[in-house]
Amino acid sequence: MRATVIHGPHDIRIEEVPDPAVRRSTDAVVRVVNACICGSDLWAYRGVAARVPGQRIGHEFLGIVEAVGSQVTGFTPGDFVLAPFVWSDGTCEYCRDGLHTSCPEGGFWGQVGSDGGQGEAVRVPFADGTLVKLPEETAGEEKLLPSLLALSDVMSTGHHAALAARVRTGATVAVVGDGAVGLCGVLAARRLGAGRIIALGRHQDRTAIAREFGATDVVAERGEAAVEAVRELTGGQGAHAVLEAVGTEESMRTAIAITRDGGAVGYVGVPHGGSAGVDISQMFNRNVALAGGVAPARAYIPELLPDVLSGAIEPGRVFDRTVDLAGVPDGYRAMDDRSALKVRIAF
Repeated sequence: MRATVIHGPHDIRIEEVPDPAVRRSTDAVVRVVNACICGSDLWAYRGVAARVPGQRIGHEFLGIVEAVGSQVTGFTPGDFVLAPFVWSDGTCEYCRDGLHTSCPEGGFWGQVGSDGGQGEAVRVPFADGTLVKLPEETAGEEKLLPSLLALSDVMSTGHHAALAARVRTGATVAVVGDGAVGLCGVLAARRLGAGRIIALGRHQDRTAIAREFGATDVVAERGEAAVEAVRELTGGQGAHAVLEAVGTEESMRTAIAITRDGGAVGYVGVPHGGSAGVDISQMFNRNVALAGGVAPARAYIPELLPDVLSGAIEPGRVFDRTVDLAGVPDGYRAMDDRSALKVRIAF
């Protein structure tokens, strides 16, 4: 079969790889219908995150079950399923607590020795603990597929940030970052009842989506200018809840600075480029809380799925380009140069 592999910075190729097969009794093999390129994939593409030449890549996909191991009880061939970006056994203490990303038996798609999501099929370890069954009729609803796919990572991650930041009904929320996760954070904040949502971003096509998702204000400045703008919008106090969706030192400093005393920052931006920019003294003096990390998407998908199916939320709006598998290298280039926000791969 064909799959996406990375050989080095800016070197993404589509190559023939061995067909996946059931290796363990808890495995399933899923034929991919849709996958996508994530903003976090770009750190490997740019050479910031190390990869072994020839390593598989991609961690968001949905598809059709083709085969299952003898101990898989929740799925049969033909089922339409969604895979969160981390596999997990579903039975350990962490999984029972809803923290599937800490499962000792878990792993990330595309790690050395595993299949990546950007391929024609994927071997899924611990199928019962990992996969989420989707309504059979949705497999043919092309308009719905992007929003279902968004649940595998970006929508669940935006939701994680909103929960970590303690978004509540009527709260003033600020979202740092206008990538797909930041935009989904806006959507998550609206879903949780935020009264005012300030989106920090400079790209007009993206902030237009932020407004569609529920942003009431947009701040295009960065650094100290952004802090001043948010404080001006909030009567000098800042936001009750701040979602940090970038991962740089500057973005974290901004997030903490624009948080109201007694408020909270929910951080989900993958850290890169130096220290986290966390000023403990400032947080201590102002009673600012900090929480977040890797989103346990498997815990959130069942909660968010009904709202996607009903049309209450449409996170698939973050996809602004669709390619076939052969077009994936161009998709990486488009996301890298910001001519695309998020690229969907249709098989």
